[in-house]
Amino acid sequence: MSKFKVLVTDYTYDTLSPEKEVLATVDAELITAQCRTEEDVIEMAQGVDGIISQYAPISEKVIQSLDNCKVIARYGVGFDTIDVKAATEKGMMVSNVTDYCAEEVSNHAFALLLASARKIVQLHESVQNEKWDAKIMKPVYRLSEQTLGLVGFGNIPQMLAKKAQAFGLDIITYDPFASADVAASMGVRIVELDELCHESDFISVHPPLNKHTQGMLSDDQFKKMKKEAFVINTARGPVIDEAALIRALQAGEIAGAGLDVLETEPISQDNPLLEMDNVILNPHAAFYSAESETELKQKTAQNVADVLQGNFPTYLVNLELKQN
Repeated sequence: MSKFKVLVTDYTYDTLSPEKEVLATVDAELITAQCRTEEDVIEMAQGVDGIISQYAPISEKVIQSLDNCKVIARYGVGFDTIDVKAATEKGMMVSNVTDYCAEEVSNHAFALLLASARKIVQLHESVQNEKWDAKIMKPVYRLSEQTLGLVGFGNIPQMLAKKAQAFGLDIITYDPFASADVAASMGVRIVELDELCHESDFISVHPPLNKHTQGMLSDDQFKKMKKEAFVINTARGPVIDEAALIRALQAGEIAGAGLDVLETEPISQDNPLLEMDNVILNPHAAFYSAESETELKQKTAQNVADVLQGNFPTYLVNLELKQN
């Protein structure tokens, strides 16, 4: 019999071999499920020593039902599906993986920027419809004379900044927690959000989702943007007030959007964004590469293994537990 039991509440992966290999080193058995509700998680998690979760709700109700669990590890950077406060009050460590897909997401954000700037999708669809006419892309402007505004300045937007600078874009950022020294060393100017909206030709959104960032781009912000501006989101859908975005697009207040994430996923088939030829929609795919998926799975499992051995995980969310 294994020393520990670890529940994977839900997953969309083809294999869990990387997790099993890591957890085997601490004599932990992996139990798998496809939980969708709080009740599903509560039923499956009784008696487990650790939880790994992808999308299942790890709410206060769930956490209060756990008597033996020491760690809740999320597949991913964000942890908005976990009630961190409730976990902290019970002394449960919460972990994520902050660095596994920085290259992929920054590449994807820049791909959406380039596709928007050069109107790649519209040109492709035009050729498919037997229209061979480059004039449909007008107007298009030279990248090296434009400004990219980064909402958030963590690992991913910093990588994006370097890539965009290679194309000659001027970079500004809004992030109340950004290091002025780091920004200055990268040639990035820190501004207020209103100034970023007013100056940027492209706005790429990167903050975590929490009560302070939910809907932070809404009607007031869109009204301050240039009519030529494109909004890119590879972070979390609810950071943008989607109804306000739709209103801004319909009113011509901004030029378009490239969205890998939405308020509701999958997208509803009656969503007006589906009918807009100046909007590029992706199915929350920016994180993925074969390498990043394996890295995520290994690091998530290692977070659990570390805690089961009596250590703090490398990627601890509730840092206050270190102070107790």
